[in-house]
Amino acid sequence: QVQLVESGGGLVQPGGSLRLSCAASGVIFSIHAMGWYRQAPGEERELVATITSGGRTNSLDSVKGRFTISRDTVKNTVYLQMNSLKPEDTAVYYCNAVPPFVRSWGKGTLVTVSS
Repeated sequence: QVQLVESGGGLVQPGGSLRLSCAASGVIFSIHAMGWYRQAPGEERELVATITSGGRTNSLDSVKGRFTISRDTVKNTVYLQMNSLKPEDTAVYYCNAVPPFVRSWGKGTLVTVSS
């Protein structure tokens, strides 16, 4: 059974940084690509950054150079380092496989970027 638990969100001023964590159980990183998704109020959920089973990373153009996805295969944890945060980054952030396990979405972690 897949379980995904996100943490690390909070309120941060524009230009600040946060590091999100996702503890994943029932997922094998050497098989599954993983990603961070986000959903802003009134918007569709979007895929922000991915890390493949081989460790290749990719991200949305709007976050390139600011967000970095990584993983720890020993701890079975995926991270999202977010720097130079902007108000438009405000959203609930989720992790999941890519493509996602549709019945295994976690509660997410809220990131609010505001002065």
